[in-house]
Amino acid sequence: MAGVYLSYPFCAQKCTYCNFASGVFPRDLEARYLEALKAELSPIHWPWIPETVYLGGGTPSRMAPEALTSILDLIPGKPWPEGTMEAAPGGITPALVNAWRAAGINRVSLGVQSFDARELARTGRKHDAETVAAEIAALRSAGLDNLNLDLIAGLPCQTLQSWTASLDWIERLEAPHVSVYMLEVDEDSRLGAEVLRLSGLQPATGTSVPAPRYSAADVPTEDAIADFYELAVERLAAMGIYRYEISNFARPGFESRHNLKYWRREPYLGFGADAHSFDGKTRWQNAETAREYVERFANGLSAIVERTPADSAEAFFLGLRLDSGVNADWSPYSDAVERLARQGLLQAQGCHLRLTPRGVLLSNEVFAEFI
Repeated sequence: MAGVYLSYPFCAQKCTYCNFASGVFPRDLEARYLEALKAELSPIHWPWIPETVYLGGGTPSRMAPEALTSILDLIPGKPWPEGTMEAAPGGITPALVNAWRAAGINRVSLGVQSFDARELARTGRKHDAETVAAEIAALRSAGLDNLNLDLIAGLPCQTLQSWTASLDWIERLEAPHVSVYMLEVDEDSRLGAEVLRLSGLQPATGTSVPAPRYSAADVPTEDAIADFYELAVERLAAMGIYRYEISNFARPGFESRHNLKYWRREPYLGFGADAHSFDGKTRWQNAETAREYVERFANGLSAIVERTPADSAEAFFLGLRLDSGVNADWSPYSDAVERLARQGLLQAQGCHLRLTPRGVLLSNEVFAEFI
């Protein structure tokens, strides 16, 4: 069954590691964005009743309850088997949680990223571990037990001791689902751009080199980040939280139904800035920024800026993200598969392929062979 993704790219602050098309924007743009989002949703002739709805961002938990309800009421099928909202710790109250539930939300993904005060301060986050614990208690008191907690391996100042402490908090809070992301270093985030500049991989613009501002020199080494990730795999498994996708771990029955659609190439419709859609044959993408998205609607234009046919190789670089691997005819890629198997990155048995533990750590190199 298909799903719906809603993009809400507005945040209270821009985190240093964030490379999404989200951030702090004027209030008037936020109001205009909500109207554009409703205008995009209203005329849809739904080809199916959605099974899942996912609100990502940004920080959609900042949305006023009445605005959230007005958006979700435009999507058929409520109550959906899974209605997820991404939320930032801080400011989650019992009244707000009850409003979310009434609007159709039954799963919350908390962008915790770390439980260490120094790591949080270096990245611009405003919460602390005690805030997360209190807000999880509020969510559970309202009957919202289906929770995900995000962690990032590789934040500035992160050590084995601090990473272990964050995993201890996961155990203490009995999270049913955990996402563990290894820090992405690219020029689309302030921290990533600074890391690249300090490493000499990205030249500084202008006549002088700007002083470091985002603690890039304190980012752990790639080997250390890989060690943190592997420790998380081991610790989470010991808690009964098993990896089912490279970055996602769950107790049995708590896997994200919506995100599984992406990796299994099931259909979904995306609405809002930078949202993507897929109908099984074609992919299309909306305007990337909130301002461009709003301006296209103001000028009577479609939000869609690009359509492309689905690539047959998707079955590999999406399906291989799953711990279960993928069943597909890999004969057109036999040379690459056999080479990757010799390198200890892939396991091949009949038509079934899956990443090895080492292949998980080098997954981007593996996926590149299928693009």
